[in-house]
Amino acid sequence: MTMTCHEVVEVVTAYLEGTMNPEDRVLFEEHLVLCDGCERYLRQMRRTIDLIGEVDEGSLSGRTRQQLLDAFADWKHSAT
Repeated sequence: MTMTCHEVVEVVTAYLEGTMNPEDRVLFEEHLVLCDGCERYLRQMRRTIDLIGEVDEGSLSGRTRQQLLDAFADWKHSAT
């Protein structure tokens, strides 16, 4: 069994947070060895997290919070 690029993108957060099950982690890391694009994507995600850090929800205006929620809902809907 192999993991596709699309699957790597879908589970990258679980990988970075360390919540991925061991079997999927092996598949994820095997894919990275073979796919320069996904390895680069993982590096970019790590760099983005390092640069931005965590956003405190309390620091967002109500409008900004809603815009972010709407954007993620639209993204999730278009991904399915």
